[in-house]
Amino acid sequence: MRGPHNIIRLVRTGATLERTGAMKVILDAYDAPPLLRAVARTLGRPFMWLGYRGDPAMPPATRALTALGPAYIKFGQILSTRPDLVGNDLAEQLRVLQDKLPPFPTALARAEVEKELGQPVAELFDEFGDAIAAASIAQVHQARVKASGELVAVKVLRPGIERAFRRDIDAFYFAARMVELFAPGARRLRPMDVITHFDGVVRGELDLRLESAAASEFAANTNGDDGFQLPPIKWNLSARRVMTLGWADGVALGDNAALDAAGHDRAELGERVLRLFLMHALRDGYFHSDMHQGNLKVARNGDIIAYDFGIMGHIDEYTRRVYAEILFGFIRRDYRRVAEVHFEAGYVPADRDVDEFARALRAVGEPIFGMDASHISMGRLLAYLFEVTERFGMETRTELILLQRTMVVVEGVARSLNPHINIWEVARPVVEDYIKQSIGPRALAKDLARTALVMARFGPRLPGLVQGALIAQAHPTPPSQ
Repeated sequence: MRGPHNIIRLVRTGATLERTGAMKVILDAYDAPPLLRAVARTLGRPFMWLGYRGDPAMPPATRALTALGPAYIKFGQILSTRPDLVGNDLAEQLRVLQDKLPPFPTALARAEVEKELGQPVAELFDEFGDAIAAASIAQVHQARVKASGELVAVKVLRPGIERAFRRDIDAFYFAARMVELFAPGARRLRPMDVITHFDGVVRGELDLRLESAAASEFAANTNGDDGFQLPPIKWNLSARRVMTLGWADGVALGDNAALDAAGHDRAELGERVLRLFLMHALRDGYFHSDMHQGNLKVARNGDIIAYDFGIMGHIDEYTRRVYAEILFGFIRRDYRRVAEVHFEAGYVPADRDVDEFARALRAVGEPIFGMDASHISMGRLLAYLFEVTERFGMETRTELILLQRTMVVVEGVARSLNPHINIWEVARPVVEDYIKQSIGPRALAKDLARTALVMARFGPRLPGLVQGALIAQAHPTPPSQ
């Protein structure tokens, strides 16, 4: 029955997009070809009466996705991190998507906890309150551990959410195939890649053990960072559909009045949140990629507390070095070096002209450096940089797009705390320190030691490997007929 179900679901989706005015916004964002527009309108316009009305106070795309339910809300959130796929305007609209839904009954949450943890809630917790936050995939309850009296947050997946997501993702794949079938010209939009990316992210979020592991790894990486803390994971009270962590007690980072009343230095907090993000991205290659005010608090002692680890970003060590050199080159306004780094990394095809590329980079950097300090944006710089590199043949790198999107969010948080913050002055020492640690003589010695360790580990096998390679080269296998 998958075929009929998918068709019915897509008709209702199209009807909702038409009714809310989102259909035109989405088709324009994708610059969709005429045939695809015709198919989409055929699916939606005649059945507008079947579409959900949504909240008229919301922008069209946000209104439609919120009305269509959890899978669509999450889809919109994830697409907001991919302006390379949906365009900057639509990504900006989706970025404000409210991930808030009515909570499911506390009795169901307690039943899920008992099922997952194998014990009655009364034996695990002295208190287990109603939901304090409800999102598209899960909701959070405040509870008190019976054994220790500690206050904790218990995150519980919505009942049946896996089946609901599986059904909608199946419909998304069906829609992507229809797009490719009826509009071959739209294949450049990579509809199947978009859905595959979404599917992978959601599969990770539907297993809270993976989010717990992400939080644990992030905590291990950042354990020594001054002024930063994470609520500890309670592994004995966590499972696939339940995640328990220490209660994050503090003032919301977005509440400036409360921060002032508590005596916190907002200018220093703005600089610290930016420094911390850059340290995590460059030093560790593992960063919180949803660092908006709703996921950050300030503890009584002034520490920044981060939580909600459903979406984390990862950058390998080589890419971090390249990224740091690019940033450092822009900070020094050495556009020739920035261009050379792109060529050395293979980001730009070798047949392009390095001097022409350097001039294009200058056109990116100089207008930004000419701005008032309060308007300089590293996120905007990266966005312009990706536009230029795309013109010179650089393929989209998903991890850098996520980094750029998170950079924009973190800059927004920093500016909400201190509108006059100088992004470059804050970033410079972090980038310079990473350059010294990863590209200087100490880094070379470290790389050589690591290479020697690998050689020692595989040393006994090296003669055989070399001999096998030489024999294979001397006696090549004839091509199969």
